[in-house]
This record gives sequence, C-alpha cells and structure tokens, in this order.
Amino acid sequence: MTDHAYMTEERRMMQESARDFVTNEILPVANELDPVQGDIPMDLRRKMGEMGYFGIRIPEEYGGLGLGVFEYAMITEEIARGWMSCASIIARAATMMHMVNWPMDKRIELTQQAAVGDYLHAGALSEPDAGSDLYGSIKTKAVRDGDEWVITGNKYWCTFADGANVINVLCRIEGLEGRNIRSIMVEKPAGELPENCSGNPIPKIGYFGWKTWELRFEGVRVPKENIVGPSPGEKPPESSSGSGRGRQLAALSVPRVHTAARSIGLARGALEDAVTYSQERVQFGQPISDFQETRFKLARMASEIEAARQLMYHVASEIDAGRGSDKDASMVKWFASEMAERVTSDALQIFGGAGYTKLHAIERYWRDARLTKIFEGTSEIQLRIISDHMLGKPTSRSQS
Repeated sequence: MTDHAYMTEERRMMQESARDFVTNEILPVANELDPVQGDIPMDLRRKMGEMGYFGIRIPEEYGGLGLGVFEYAMITEEIARGWMSCASIIARAATMMHMVNWPMDKRIELTQQAAVGDYLHAGALSEPDAGSDLYGSIKTKAVRDGDEWVITGNKYWCTFADGANVINVLCRIEGLEGRNIRSIMVEKPAGELPENCSGNPIPKIGYFGWKTWELRFEGVRVPKENIVGPSPGEKPPESSSGSGRGRQLAALSVPRVHTAARSIGLARGALEDAVTYSQERVQFGQPISDFQETRFKLARMASEIEAARQLMYHVASEIDAGRGSDKDASMVKWFASEMAERVTSDALQIFGGAGYTKLHAIERYWRDARLTKIFEGTSEIQLRIISDHMLGKPTSRSQS
C-alpha cells in the first residue's frame, strides 16, 4: 500500500530526516542505556530540540514548527522505532498560552522555551485509588488560602516528576460546586521535586529512560493564578472564550493518536529487527527466513502494522481538518496498541532464546509495547468509548 494520499514531498523529507536522526542519534543511546535503566541524556534532548521535535505543534510565532497532528504522529512513529521514551518526552512540551491567569509575557516566554525542550511538564493525574475512574475517585485536594492554593494528597504514575519544570496536578477544588476537578500547575526547578512534596521512583519493567514516581503533596503552595482555566467564580477572559470543542478534542484525542504512533513505531522496530535476524540466523542449513512459518509470520506482522498506520494517518488528518472524534481516536489507539503487543511478541518468537535476553533490542520493544495498552486510557476504556458511540451508554450508567 502506498501513502500517496497523505504523503507530500515535504512530509517525506521530514520523515526521512527523522529516520536518519533516529538511526544515528537515538538508537545507539537506547541500546546502551535502556538495558541499564539509564536516563535520556541531556545532550540527546538538546539535539531533539534543535531538530524541532518538541515544538512540532507549537505555532511558529512562538518558536515552534506550527505543524499538525499528522506530522506529530508521523515523526513520533519514527522516534518510537528507536526508543519509545524519546517519542514520549516530546509530548512533555506544550504551549502555555492556555494559562489565562498568567501574564501574557510569561506565557509567551515559557511557550518559546517549550518549543525547544527547555520547559517540560509532567502529569500528576492518577492516584493509588484513582486510575480509569479518574474524575470519580480523585482525593487530592486544593484549598484556597489567600493568594495561594494549598495542595494535599497522594499521586501515582507521575513520569518525569523530577526532571520536569512544572507538574500538572489534578485536584479536587474544595468549595467549588459542580464538577470540582481542576488542574493546578506546580512550578519547580528541573531536577528537583516541589517544596513540601516527597516521593519515590516506582520500579517498572520497562519504559526506561526516565523515572516514574509516586508523590506525596504535603501542603504544597502555589499562586492562585496557577489554576488551569479561569479562577473559580470568574468568567474566562475574552481571548479564551468561544467554542471549546477544538480544545476538548485535542485534549482527549491527540494523546491517543500519539500513543498509536508510538505503538506503530515499536512494532515496526520489532519487524525490521526480526527480518534482519531471520535472514542471518541459519538452522538446518538455511536461513530461518526460508521457512514458510517465518515468512508468513513476517507477512502478517507487516500487514497489521500497515493497517494501523493507515488508520492513524486517517484519524490524524481528520483531526487536522476539524472533523475528528474521540471515537476515531479511541479506535486507532486500541487497534494500534493491541497490534503492537502481538507483533512484538511474534518478533521475539522469531529471535527465539536470543530474544529473551538484553543483547537485542527486541525485548525493549516487547516490554514497551505492553504499556501502550494501559496508558492514555486502557484498551478496555477505548472499547467503552467506541461502544458508547455505537450503542449509547448502558442504562445503569446513563442513569447515574
């Protein structure tokens, strides 16, 4: 299948440039550091910033590339083929122009820094008892005390909490009626946790390159202006008024397309490595790529990857055109992540015992692919969203 319907000459050039960068810069670092659980080096982050990867979707006027979700997904796939953690860290840079309570000059300056990877965020959303039922189970609270918010509670699965410049903490706002869950931005020095916040890295089986933390917020104080969106009881400024569908769609759908792209990159890395290994590995007097089972397995893997990629291209293009939906984003996230686990497992099988060692990158692709079915909404949550669009909500849920 060709990509002529989607791939312009400019996009092909960006894709080839990213592919070369991954081969020369990311893969060697990943192969060296992932087996020993080392962190992404600052030097590599700087090089990624120089390539513009942190600012793909940040407007040109703020120092970004001003491109769309399609280009974001296309480049993410390439980076994930080398190291999924590098494909993930580019999502930690985002425009800060939505921080309507901050002075305009601060928003612009931090957005410009984000575009080159110098101002990155972490998300403290989940809690020990709040995962898929995020908004219904949040216990971390923020209490207004004069000109500050005081945050107290426990958070879990906060990747890059130490290295980020700011942590987005999802809180229950005490005294706010209705849906009282809001995000508050906790600014801090990179390399440290916030004052009055302690924590420990969570021992993971994969997703190395950075640490994932459990955090305890024990009276962390931040300025009242750091709440995302208008302050409680105040109307949003004129500049942020209007339809919120585009912002809501981006908040829900783009991270899921991003995860689909990461899944496809992992699966492609596994396929390419398996093809090479199958042509080099000789058994019974011939390369194992001559055996029909191996050939058919590789053919199935390639077909599944291409199906996921074409769905991703379609969904990303629809979002860029303003026609996307959370159902489509859930479909591609579910399909690609489920595919990635199957394909990386099949690739490891082709490697045999060699695949079950840290001597080959296939074990990294396999471990990281398993995570794609969990983060940014589990596969079960994606199926719930898709089926709700098809059938409406179940009676028990629609009445709650």
